[in-house]
Amino acid sequence: MSTGRFGARLPRSDGPAKVAGEFLYSSDLHVPGMLHGVTVRSPHASALVRAIDTRAACALPGVRAVLTHEDVPGDKLVGTIIPDQPVLAIDRVRHHGEPVAIVAAEDPVTARRAAALVAVAYERLEPLVSVPRALADDAPALHPGGNCLRSVPILRGDPQASGDVVIRGRYEVGIQDQAFLGPESGLAIPDGEGGVKLHVATQWLHVDRDQIAAGLGLPSERVHVVLAGVGGAFGAREDLSMQLHACMLALHCGAPVKMAYRREESFAGGHVHRHPAWMEYEHHADHDGRLIAVHARIWLDGGAYASTSPAVIANATTLAVGPYAVDNADLLGIVAYTNNTPSGAMRGFGAVQVAVAYEAQMDRLAAAVGRDPLAVRRLNALPQGGTLPTGQAVRGPVATVALLDALEARALPGPVADVRDLPGSSFGATLGEGVRRGVGYAAGFKNIAFSEGVDDPATARVRLLVREGRVLAEVSTAAAEVGQGVLGVQEQIARTELGVEEVTVLPADTAIASAGSASASRLTWMIGGAVKLACAAVQTAVLERAAAVLGDRETALTLRNGAIWSGGDRVLELVAVVGGEPIACTRTYRHGLTEALDPETGQGDSHAGFAFVAHRAVVDVDVELGLARVVELTCAQDVGKVVNPMALEGQLEGGSIQGLGLALSEELLLGEDGLVQTRSFGSYRIPTIVDAAPVPSIVLELGDPATPYGLRGVGELPSISSTPAILAALRAATGHALTRAPVRPEDLVVHEEEAR
Repeated sequence: MSTGRFGARLPRSDGPAKVAGEFLYSSDLHVPGMLHGVTVRSPHASALVRAIDTRAACALPGVRAVLTHEDVPGDKLVGTIIPDQPVLAIDRVRHHGEPVAIVAAEDPVTARRAAALVAVAYERLEPLVSVPRALADDAPALHPGGNCLRSVPILRGDPQASGDVVIRGRYEVGIQDQAFLGPESGLAIPDGEGGVKLHVATQWLHVDRDQIAAGLGLPSERVHVVLAGVGGAFGAREDLSMQLHACMLALHCGAPVKMAYRREESFAGGHVHRHPAWMEYEHHADHDGRLIAVHARIWLDGGAYASTSPAVIANATTLAVGPYAVDNADLLGIVAYTNNTPSGAMRGFGAVQVAVAYEAQMDRLAAAVGRDPLAVRRLNALPQGGTLPTGQAVRGPVATVALLDALEARALPGPVADVRDLPGSSFGATLGEGVRRGVGYAAGFKNIAFSEGVDDPATARVRLLVREGRVLAEVSTAAAEVGQGVLGVQEQIARTELGVEEVTVLPADTAIASAGSASASRLTWMIGGAVKLACAAVQTAVLERAAAVLGDRETALTLRNGAIWSGGDRVLELVAVVGGEPIACTRTYRHGLTEALDPETGQGDSHAGFAFVAHRAVVDVDVELGLARVVELTCAQDVGKVVNPMALEGQLEGGSIQGLGLALSEELLLGEDGLVQTRSFGSYRIPTIVDAAPVPSIVLELGDPATPYGLRGVGELPSISSTPAILAALRAATGHALTRAPVRPEDLVVHEEEAR
């Protein structure tokens, strides 16, 4: 029996090269004679573009091209959902850092010098930097349809229903950045026949290809996109960044062009960020704490362009009550255009923001009725087959109560053994006199895969061949490995289904049909389903070929452990069956149908599946200094079925620490003029090894009956309940309401009069 099959604890196949510094990321790519591309970006959040003078830049020795919107050969607008974003600014700019022109030169220094010489005449406009101002009747429209990008109402039961206990709260979540370590980069190579090949770090090769082709005015088959090494993603690589620009320059110059952003432009114009949110909630319950009605208003800042905002606001609104049952709901989600940096996909995709609000509401409800917070959550948890405010019934086991029970049963950590581990003590500010400990719980859930009727297929090709006397399997897909371990998933499924020890996953590119995006926690489910189907087809072909060799037999043939078996007899070696004629099959997997939400009531089976998670946070807070340290952050999650325990632990730990960052330190700051103030990791504070807490994991395998092996998505869930659990622990330690994430040090200080 192979140790590399489904469920085995395996190190990542790409891990050694990454640890040794030998892995080629997209920014490491190099070919002889390549040029270097640089982007000219707007210094303003809102302005008219009156003129662009490229003469001085073009005259600089070593410059090969300076292109503006006039040089875009195809569609001038692109977008993942709505094509509303100019390839290069046309007559105005709508956010700080918007691309205005692109330059190609023989070396990166010359390219940047040339970019600085591009003279753009701007007429500055007053930027719309707040959602209320953007939605005001007298606000200037940033796009032809107005500034309300999408509104999602959800009405169920009696929207006017009320309860004996009413909990009202206002909550805010700041802008979180994906903070991947590898900035946007790639290499475009013209094919000499009018087409182009792009090596790029991305999450969705085929959508990139189609947008690039549209912008270049080419048929899609003339654009070949190959996945380069990805240095993190978390949603920020779903939209185009340098892809189309590099291809434009390469085709214009007839030479390879590499583009690699610096951190400052990555923050200010390179990618979307998590939507900042403002939420008003009203929970109605009886005296026992059982929910009667939930009213909520959710506003997201979509920034200058649509990106994936229409889908994010749908997620936020459909998930706004959390994993709890309520018969009456009046929910409204609105995402607005502003002149702020664009918002879009980030791990959790709308579920993170609302979890901050609904979990705070559950804690406040528990306090109001005098019950334990876990008891109130158990009382209100969705039952098996429970119905969401959209009217959709949740398929399969609902794990919320089991996850909370498992967290409560786990022993709490004891006091810290070393005073230096207390907040503030490591740099001598205190000996811990003002330290208080808090414990908090939170639960969450999220949809898996794409929703609202979006076609969401994944295709895989599996081939068995003989090489040097051994049978091996090749798996070919366009699945983007962005750090989540999908390479290993494909290897393990192929080994399991075919009984072959040697499995190679070929590099992902657009030569095969789409695998869909590495997002929505969908890829293990979807590409796993496609590989499983393709393996089953290969196995059928193998057995048919073996039957032809062996002739009629009374006992059915089976394939296992590299051989053909008839009952308990090993009758033929697989190498003899495959021989010199490889066996290959391509199959496409799709999940069940979903439907768009009713635009008036928000009713509809909009989601393909769900997963459930919960966290317990133990936090020490120095209430004199306003400093906090997370002592332990335990993650409990129903993953359906474990493919690789080691990879799973990495996802649970990483997502939980990302949630810790949102709770305590991570925030991209904008000025009142809409300009991005955060320029580096010196000011954007992601948790380091000093800040990261231990993340013990509790894994349930309850399984989704409609997915391959019962798989549920994993990657996004830990970022959903980790932040509200930490906020709950901070409230327990300080007694403060703490309605905003991330908290600030001054929010945690307990003043002397409060202490008395």
